[in-house]
Amino acid sequence: MRFRPAILAACLVPPVVAARPAPAQTPAAPAPAAAAAAQDPLLARVDGQEVRMSDVVAVAAEVLPPELRGMPPAALLQMLPPEVSRQLVDRAITERALIQAARAAGLDKDEEVRRRIRRAEEQELQQALLTREVAGKVTDDAIRARYEQETAKRQGEPEVHARHILVPTEQAAREAMAEVAKGADFAEVAKRRSTGPGAQQGGDLGFFKKGDMVPEFAEAAFALQPGQVSDAPVRSPFGWHVIKVEERRAAAPPPFEDAKPQIQRQMLEEGVEAMVQRVRSAAKIERLDSAAAPAPAGSLLDNAAPPPANAPGGSRAAPPAQQQRR
Repeated sequence: MRFRPAILAACLVPPVVAARPAPAQTPAAPAPAAAAAAQDPLLARVDGQEVRMSDVVAVAAEVLPPELRGMPPAALLQMLPPEVSRQLVDRAITERALIQAARAAGLDKDEEVRRRIRRAEEQELQQALLTREVAGKVTDDAIRARYEQETAKRQGEPEVHARHILVPTEQAAREAMAEVAKGADFAEVAKRRSTGPGAQQGGDLGFFKKGDMVPEFAEAAFALQPGQVSDAPVRSPFGWHVIKVEERRAAAPPPFEDAKPQIQRQMLEEGVEAMVQRVRSAAKIERLDSAAAPAPAGSLLDNAAPPPANAPGGSRAAPPAQQQRR
């Protein structure tokens, strides 16, 4: 499922300030319709169809940075350079002309077009529901509370700094081990013998947590103390390893700002999943495809899922040789 990260920004209308009692000679306040027209002035007509400021702002929402999309229409157009404002008005006029031409051609009655319009409406409804029920609850305070909860559990999680020599056969691994046992520098042997991507760095993998590596490698590395070399070749899906641990330490938790994107993504995913389950359990669903092979159930919100975060979650399954120095 994909959560469309672009949530349509509402065109904010400046708040109407309550009028104080005025002297008798003061002109009457404008009628509601006139006030609305003043806030959303008419900018053009296309075959008699109006193009108002709100239409131009809707066009701008597709091309402007997110931080500008929620501004009041009048303020937004005033702060833009005149040439940009003219281009946005021209684009709104062009869109209105194309829509009018499509209607004149009867495309609004074409069944395939109508089906796509219905689907677009359904997707917007899904997005609106998620925005209200899920995204609004994933606040900075909620993210920070989750961060503090998780860092408290992970405080002091062990890390090791290790090097390795990766070779294709057990015999080659034993030959490398013998060379190291005779006093050869581990990093130099790794540079000459290792086939891993980190060979030119002397097999240096930097610091890593147990869950960062494939299980076979992690178990062997975390069983060693600083200065120790594995006493037997270690086999993993990527070949045969000779491992040397340089240091051990208790990992400090990442700063909040670094962890925030990943935690936000996790919370959004959890919120979407919980909502999917709640909506499905409340719906009366009658499956008619019982003869088909079992498959994962679809979602009532199949086009809505959290955005990708900057930092991927979960443990890494890449070969140890591909781990980068932290």
